[in-house]
Amino acid sequence: MQEKPSSSEKIFNLDNQANKLGMGGKLSPDSDESSYKKRMQQRKDIQAERLQIRKTKKGLLIVFTGNGKGKTTASLGMALRTIGHGYKVAIIQFIKGGWTTGEEKALKNLSSNISWHSLGEGFTWETQDRIRDEQLVQEAWQLAKKYIKNESYKLIILDEINIATKLGYLAPEDIITFLESLNNRKNHIVLTGRGASDSIINYADLVTEMKLIRHPFKEQGIKAQKCVEF
Repeated sequence: MQEKPSSSEKIFNLDNQANKLGMGGKLSPDSDESSYKKRMQQRKDIQAERLQIRKTKKGLLIVFTGNGKGKTTASLGMALRTIGHGYKVAIIQFIKGGWTTGEEKALKNLSSNISWHSLGEGFTWETQDRIRDEQLVQEAWQLAKKYIKNESYKLIILDEINIATKLGYLAPEDIITFLESLNNRKNHIVLTGRGASDSIINYADLVTEMKLIRHPFKEQGIKAQKCVEF
């Protein structure tokens, strides 16, 4: 007797069918509107199955990394979405500090559900003190763990923690070991910063790499500006 496909096999097959049917649009290969409508109805039915078969919910580990701009910005978009649903958000900045950004002002004005901590003191070439830098990173990590264990916080953003691990101030294994010690964690954790370690990338549920294509600072010598960088 032929074995029934597993749940993962069903998901894989449905995803392949969806990809083959495509997204439609003006450039699709259909010869007439009737065949186009038929194919899009098939795509709709497949999409309904894809959504129905995915039933698991869990607290996610999300990573925004890469050399391109937008890692912190992406995480703050998630923060905005979270407070929009009435949940609490904690944002802990491991490297940035010493100035107040537009996003910090905006989010604090929008909701009392934001807890924002800038515990870094800036780039390494500004601080010029490896011992203090490591101390601040460890303090930020201890604070982060308290928020992660607090179930009233739905989203915890650890901004530029990837850079802290890349600089050797915090071991990626310490992050993974701590998260694995938590049972049935419900909140979502976002790690931002370039240079995310392979172990973090392999452990995470969602990883997005921002790719640098053009940047005004690099190509045109344009300084950081309000509304764009801070």
